[in-house]
Amino acid sequence: MSMPLPVVLLPVGVDDAALDACLGALEANTPAGTPVWLADDGQAGPRGLAVIEHWLARTALQAEYTRRPRPIGEPAHLQEMLQACGDADVVVLAPDALPGLGWLQQLSDCLARDASIATATPWSNAGETVAWPRAGELNPMPDDVARLTLALAAMPLLQPELPSAITHAVLIRGSARKRAGGLDTDSYGSWYAALVDLSLRMSGLGWRNVLCDNAFVGRRHEGQPADGDMEVLANRWPAWTARLAAFLMNDPLYAHRQQLQQLYVQAIMPAAQPDLFDACDFPQGTELQ
Repeated sequence: MSMPLPVVLLPVGVDDAALDACLGALEANTPAGTPVWLADDGQAGPRGLAVIEHWLARTALQAEYTRRPRPIGEPAHLQEMLQACGDADVVVLAPDALPGLGWLQQLSDCLARDASIATATPWSNAGETVAWPRAGELNPMPDDVARLTLALAAMPLLQPELPSAITHAVLIRGSARKRAGGLDTDSYGSWYAALVDLSLRMSGLGWRNVLCDNAFVGRRHEGQPADGDMEVLANRWPAWTARLAAFLMNDPLYAHRQQLQQLYVQAIMPAAQPDLFDACDFPQGTELQ
């Protein structure tokens, strides 16, 4: 019997076109009935609200929408959402993210395979340490999503450790999050920095922040810290700053990333395979050994 999928938390942003694309990808690539919470910190404008209303009326997902009358900021808003979910494992999805096929099941399976995992982060074109095909760059979205899905399905599940979780999409273990005390809403102005801080506190308690080898969530832009956030992180976690720099410079995921690239290049769609035989002019009576 399979475990229920985690709740998807989607903090609504100001970019209505990005939100529309995100909701479309979420609908297409997430199982019907999955609980999704769109939480609006007073960000969506009239067009954004129209996008949300249109999507809510048609979605097959179990979706809820809430809106604060006045913004309280990313970390405080997300902490409210996380607290409302109690001990549940939850995925926080960026409002400009583009989830790939099977993304949520793969993240859930990753967390279930190892009780020491606190956060599971998928590959992304804009994922910094888990960016693909080139690390630390804003890569274009893959031009063949079906081919990428086949490549991901063939990846070995190594679940390598990361310096921290990343904001395009992250599945957070509820018990680890509560043990670490949730988000620091006083020190940081961005979800980007608050997630790094939470990741490092969970790591200090013995949990791991890992890459989910067989999931991909695209993104239009990389996450960004607020003014002053990086200085606070550097002062509080000086070893992390050095580790992140070394990780990006030495790229310990290079071989893993290259394997995904090779599988992507070599992937052949099942529908195209008969063409290989049609192209061969076998003499009559020839048997394939």
